[in-house]
This record gives sequence, C-alpha cells and structure tokens, in this order.
Amino acid sequence: MSNLALSDDILLSIDKPARYIGNEVNMVKKDPKAVEVRFAMCFPDVYEIGMSHLGIQILYDMFNRREDIYCERVYSPWLDLDKIMRERDIPLFALESQQPIKEFDFLGITIQYEMCYTNILQILDLSKIPLLSKDREEDSPIVVGGGPCAYNPEPLAPFFDLFYIGEGETVYFELIDVYKENKKRGGTRRDFLAQAAKIEGIYVPSFYDVSYHEDGTISAFVPNHPNAKQKIIKQLVMDISDTYYPDKPLVPFIKATQDRVVLEIQRGCIRGCRFCQAGSVYKPVRERRLDFLKEKAYKMLKNTGHEEISLSSLSSSDYSELEGLIRFLIEEFKGKGVNISLPSLRIDAFSLDVMSKVQDVRKSSLTFAPEAGSQRLRNVINKGLTEEVILKGAKLAFEGGWNRVKLYFMLGLPTETVSDMEGIAELSEKIAELYYQIPKDQRAGKVQVVASTSFFVPKPFTPFQWASMNTKEEFLNKARIVNAKMKEMLNRKSLKYNWHEADVSVLEGLLARGDRKVADTILYAYQSGCIYDAWGESFDNEKWERAIQATNIDMDFYITRERSVDEILPWDFIDTGVTKQFLIREWERAKEELVTPNCRMKCAGCGVARFGGGVCFEDKN
Repeated sequence: MSNLALSDDILLSIDKPARYIGNEVNMVKKDPKAVEVRFAMCFPDVYEIGMSHLGIQILYDMFNRREDIYCERVYSPWLDLDKIMRERDIPLFALESQQPIKEFDFLGITIQYEMCYTNILQILDLSKIPLLSKDREEDSPIVVGGGPCAYNPEPLAPFFDLFYIGEGETVYFELIDVYKENKKRGGTRRDFLAQAAKIEGIYVPSFYDVSYHEDGTISAFVPNHPNAKQKIIKQLVMDISDTYYPDKPLVPFIKATQDRVVLEIQRGCIRGCRFCQAGSVYKPVRERRLDFLKEKAYKMLKNTGHEEISLSSLSSSDYSELEGLIRFLIEEFKGKGVNISLPSLRIDAFSLDVMSKVQDVRKSSLTFAPEAGSQRLRNVINKGLTEEVILKGAKLAFEGGWNRVKLYFMLGLPTETVSDMEGIAELSEKIAELYYQIPKDQRAGKVQVVASTSFFVPKPFTPFQWASMNTKEEFLNKARIVNAKMKEMLNRKSLKYNWHEADVSVLEGLLARGDRKVADTILYAYQSGCIYDAWGESFDNEKWERAIQATNIDMDFYITRERSVDEILPWDFIDTGVTKQFLIREWERAKEELVTPNCRMKCAGCGVARFGGGVCFEDKN
C-alpha cells in the first residue's frame, strides 16, 4: 500500500497517475505541523495545464520562502479520478503533503479563463468545502480568487470569500499577517474578512449589495460593511526586477503543456488593441532588467534540466533590450542543446533573422495575427498592422526558407461587414501568391497558409465592453461566408481554414460579462454534470442551455444588446488604472475607424501614469 492519499489500486486504474503523486523536481517539503499558515494554491484544470502556469510558480516560490507558510498545490482531478473520488468518498488533497484541502487555512484559486468556472465548483465539492461562501463553517479554508477573470468576479461572487484584484506579489503577505493576527485574537471568519476588506486590492463580495432596475440593469452596487471600499484598486508590482521569481521552478514528471523554462521579460503592452483585456488590465508596461533575465535564465536551466527556454510577454518585440537578450541566449545556450522559443514577435526582418538562428526553418511555421480581414476593420480594432506590413513580413519569411504560415483572425468584431469577412480569404490568397512569385528552384516545397478564426467576445475593461456580441447562428454564418470565399480562391489547395466552436464563445461571453445572477446558472450547470468545459470532449452545450433556461437568464440581455456607456456594469467598482473616460473615447474612435498611436509614439492619456512607475510614456509636461 502506498503512503499517498490514493491507494495503489486506484493509481494503477487511472490515466496518468503522476498527476497526483507530487515529489517533482524542486518540490518544496516542509513539516505541515511546524508552520502557522497552510496555503493550497489551485489551478482549476488538469495537472499538465496547471503546471505550465507561470503565476503559480512565482507565488509558490514566494510563499514558501517564508518559514511560517507552507504553500502546496492542487489541480482538478481528471474525469476518471473524479468519478472514483466521489464513489469512494475520498476528499481532494494537496500534492505535497497528500493531506485534505479542507484542513488548510487558505484555498487560493487562479481564475485564468471563463471555461474553468465549473471546475472551481468541482474543486470545492471534492474538497468537502461548501460551495457557497455563506454556508462555510469556522474551520473551512478561506477561499480566495485571483487572476485575469477576477476583473469581473461577479458571476463567481457567491462561491468566494474574497478576491485579490491585481498581481499576486503585492499584498498577499499583508493578507496572511492579518489572518495570523486574527487567529491569535481568537477572531471569527467574519472578523478576518472585515480586516481583509481594509487592504487595498481585496474585494469581499458578501460586504456588497446589488440592486437592479426593472429592465435587469444594475441600479446600485453599494458596500454594506464599514470596511468595504467604494472602489477596489488593482495592485501592481512596479519594479519587476526587484521582486519574486523562482530560481528553481517545479519540473513535472509528465509532459506539461509548457514543458520549458519560462522567462517573463515584461508585463503590460504598449499596443492599444481595443478587443484585448490583457493589454488594458496589465498596464503600464514594466520591463525586467537584462542582468536580471540573464541570471534567471542561467539558474532556471541549471536547476530544472529543461532543454528549452521561452520568452513570455504580451508583445516581445516591444521589449527594449530584446536584441541584447536574444544575442546572449544564442551565444550562451544554443550550442548546449537548448532551444529558444520566441512567441509574440512581430514578423519583421530582425525577428525573422533571429528565428532563423534559433529554430529549424523547415519544421516550423510562422504566425501572424492580423485579427481582421480588411484594413478598415483593423483600424476599428486599433490593430496597428497594415496589409503592406503583413505582406512584407510574409515575403521575407518565404525568401528565408519558411513555407508554412498561420494566420489568426476574429469574426464578429464591431462594425464588421461581409467584405471584411471575405477579406480573410483574400488576404490568405495574397500571402499564398507571394510564395509562388519566388523562382521554383528556390522554393521549399509547397506553401501552406492556415487561417483560423475565433469568435469575438467583448471583455470587461476594454473599449469594446459596451459592444454587442453575435449569437451562435450569426457566428456560424460568418464562418460559412469565409469558408465559401476560401473555396473560390485560385490557390485554394494551399489554403486551409479552421474556426472555433461558436457555442463555447457565446457561453464565454455570458460568463465574462455576467453579473451575480449568472452564479445560479454556473451552480445549476455544475450540479447537472458540467465540468471541464474548456475541453471539447467533455463540454456539453445542451446541459448549459438547460441551466440558462432553468435560471431565467436572458441571453439577449447579456450577449446581443449593445450596452449604454451610462449603464452601471457589474465590474465598475474595480479600478484598473485605465479610466472609463479613456475607454469611452476609444469606443467612439473605433466607430469612427480612427487609429490611436501606441504608447511609444504618443501618449493617449489612458490614466495609468498615476501608478507612478513602469515604462509609462505619458507626457509629464
């Protein structure tokens, strides 16, 4: 018999038992009895996805540097183990100590994408923690939510004790110290939440009341506790070279989605794409120093044995020290069998030169993200990418030996016309034509141009947060228009077209833009058996549709209507630094098809300069 939480017969009967046994390279071991605070860090998806998440690696390292805290990990059990745990009444456990999550002080859940919401309820349920915050006893862990989706926490509000708005390195220790003090005084859960609500960036949903107009829009969102703030201000690390970053990241036993060392080179983005939530909420741009990155690259490769290093950023080409960093990585590691991965690069002469040095041109494909098929619509979304630049980049790539190109577009963007949709096929055709302009003896075989479309979801804290969203049928009709146009193209055999699932996108829209009423729908869906909704093989749209109907959710209200700029939005109580006035201005500029220059070219006055740091290009005069 194993000394693990799962017996040998269970481990032998499930797929990938290494997901549940812990003891990976660089795992932290402490005596749970010798610490004052136990923190279970959760990624509510399968182990391979969760182990690839840099944020958890950073916080795991940060927490465990303190002797009084033991941070352990927990991920969603896959469907096979989920079934066994329910049948045999086995409580969910942490990987490090194999002890039940319900015995911990905190359960911190990172909320990376909307389609993991039912998995959050799975984690709570298997941990034997009451799903609703109001039902938890004094000995239940404090359930904390953070991550990108916490910027609209309302659809999940009843399930969480508190949310942390912003970057995890900032006030977590203050929160834990308040918890320790409260414990010493013999305070209750509510006493702790009352003290936590005083901390900047902490949102306690139970301390706020929401009222509605007859039409379903919010009439008021007001604190019901003296410590609850009117506005929750996001918390940021301003100097990201003088903060926590792991020298010894955890190394999984089985192949993870990102099986490599990840070097985060900067946070934020100077580009002002109007559909992009990350570009808005992670402002201002903050760069890591070159010497910091060189040191971390050395240590992490040495301490993990990984054979690949990847640069992480929303827009790597905009990192001011990129050339020096890449030269260093090539000189130091290329000859030692270490691959260098460079995502988020703009395709220009410099980038192509670099990529030809660090990857096998014949095996790799290049990725462009024009996002829209016409220049008019690229101006609407403020993509800042002209057709001339796209074609020039493709031509340079083909001349450099590449013959596979991936193109990413969105369908359903505001103001979109049939001409914009057909432009996706026409741009793909122009790129394929460029390849055949190269003399035949200089070509690397046939060209393949793969165009993929996702469906536009208007996200909170973007200029498009007021936009209407397409229905499933509208999305699919648009995909058919693109597909039909692709088949008319001269080089159609060189073109391939894929599109995202429309029903998943519509549901993502409901979860991204919903209010507290949507929590009932999530709960109903989970209790109907919805789980792993981000996975095609387990997503069940019929169950979700029944949940939407049973909880009286009007999809026209949440999805298809354009919202007024005067309406109180469910997330308006959060202050990301980017002002509402700026977002309204950008929404108007989008309708007028006006491009706003990027931050380095000209300050657009978004408001984040008040954070007082980072690489903010606001004109101080």
